Amino acid sequence: MKRSTLVCRGCGFELPKLRDEPLVFRCARAESEPTVDHVLARRLDHTERFSPDSTEKNPFLRFRGLDHVYLGAREAGLSDQQFVDIVRRLDDAVASVDGHGFFLTPYGKNESLGNALGFSGQGGLWIKNETGNVSGSHKGRHLFSVLVHLEVVRELGLSDVSAELAIASCGNAALAAAVLAKAAQRHLRVFVPDDADANVVTNMRVLGAQVETCSRERGAIGDPTYHRFREAILAGSIPFSCQGPDQALAIQGGKTIAWEMIYSDEPRPERLFVQVGGGALASAVFSAFEEAAACSTIDALPRFHAVQTRGCFPLVRAYMRVMRDIERRHSLQLPEDDEDRATLLRDRLGANGIDEVVQYAARNRAQFMEPWEETPHSIAHGILDDETYDWLAIVRGMLLSAGYPIIVDDDDIRAALEVARRETGIDVCATGAASLAGLCVLARARPWVLRERAAVLFTGRRRDGNQ
Repeated sequence: MKRSTLVCRGCGFELPKLRDEPLVFRCARAESEPTVDHVLARRLDHTERFSPDSTEKNPFLRFRGLDHVYLGAREAGLSDQQFVDIVRRLDDAVASVDGHGFFLTPYGKNESLGNALGFSGQGGLWIKNETGNVSGSHKGRHLFSVLVHLEVVRELGLSDVSAELAIASCGNAALAAAVLAKAAQRHLRVFVPDDADANVVTNMRVLGAQVETCSRERGAIGDPTYHRFREAILAGSIPFSCQGPDQALAIQGGKTIAWEMIYSDEPRPERLFVQVGGGALASAVFSAFEEAAACSTIDALPRFHAVQTRGCFPLVRAYMRVMRDIERRHSLQLPEDDEDRATLLRDRLGANGIDEVVQYAARNRAQFMEPWEETPHSIAHGILDDETYDWLAIVRGMLLSAGYPIIVDDDDIRAALEVARRETGIDVCATGAASLAGLCVLARARPWVLRERAAVLFTGRRRDGNQ
């Protein structure tokens, strides 16, 4: 059986085995080395090809042989059947709250939308549709892995797991957390900004969550909800969030989205567009594709494109700072053209050189990633995180794949929303359609992209009061 280990890219710290430290979700050196980017990445000790359990429709069971939580549980002595029973029990509880549990969400080529956008020849548009998932978005995937882990720890009698759960979020993640917490009969504290959607806040309170509004203070830097969340964690709460540096298992749960794409009968996309706020989604998806390439499940990586809104783009800013640092430290004059630059870096640096670039950035975080200085604004409210907490994994994915980030305006998102809803009938929200907006922006600048296979993620459905 594979061994799955979480290792900090910044300092090399390796998370202990489950039986040794069952409730560690963050690098142990994060507090003592604040200048280092302490994000835990998964390391697999075997790279043989993997075959999903095709009898299972629940992604957490279908792909359990790849799942970090499952592999750690088995190593700690839990049987396969015990793990399956835990997942089924929790999934049934989620269904009792939300009407259904987790399932394989639709993924396929959409001819109508592709034709409307001008795709031709061998090209086309593939959509991964998460709008019908638990609580109406992909966020529950990230958090379900945390719940399963806690139940594994309880089942094995390794630790008391009764502490309250805590999350910082402005919308979909918090609502998913409230659904899952109610299903597991756990107390949840939710830290939200003062402009959080009123309907979402009401729904969370109906589900029993303790919602606390956090206002920005003049002159303060960073997201106030995240600061309050960190205070709660230091006081003993269990992180139930989608920020990878604080809850590494959230990244592992999010990989189920990519596994459903990778192990489908659909061809590998040549470009993959993912909307980015805090970065957990893109980090999970990009790393899953990288693992699939290492296992020879796919022949090559798609070009990864991280999409951010002009109202808040800390990842894009950090990426460009990495570009300038590469020029300085490697004595290179990089092309101005995004595509030429990305291709040159992939081919010139190679995997080892890219890892060296990432390691330097991890050790010198403040040179690259800084909180957004102004209050972010966009109709894509769900990707307005002041920081891209999982930025380093995303930059690495773009470098390895010869991809690059894209900035979109609100007008681009509105146009993407209009054509998406008209051609697909999917009631996607503004945040959920931001990846499509990124594709449209790139296609305007590079029309030949419309002859390629492109994939986007529709990550959430429209709610009352949302675009």
